[in-house]
Amino acid sequence: MQQFLPFLLMFVVMIVFMIVPQQRKLKKEKDFQSALKIGDKVITIGGIHGKVSEVSEATLIIETMSGKLKIDRSAVSVEKSVALKAK
Repeated sequence: MQQFLPFLLMFVVMIVFMIVPQQRKLKKEKDFQSALKIGDKVITIGGIHGKVSEVSEATLIIETMSGKLKIDRSAVSVEKSVALKAK
């Protein structure tokens, strides 16, 4: 039993420090993406800045300086959009 205790402890530490925070981050992003509404300013994962002009179940249409783009909801990142609001 004492031989397996260090391995068990390493496994528990790995779960606490790696897996749980990643799950929290994914849940936060999913909640953010589902709460997007018309008028929100966003930055896509690819770095495109725009304003949400239309919302459907799986896609968004964002208005940029060069026109309108249809993108998937998952292409909008929490970190980038929060950085935009902080400016």
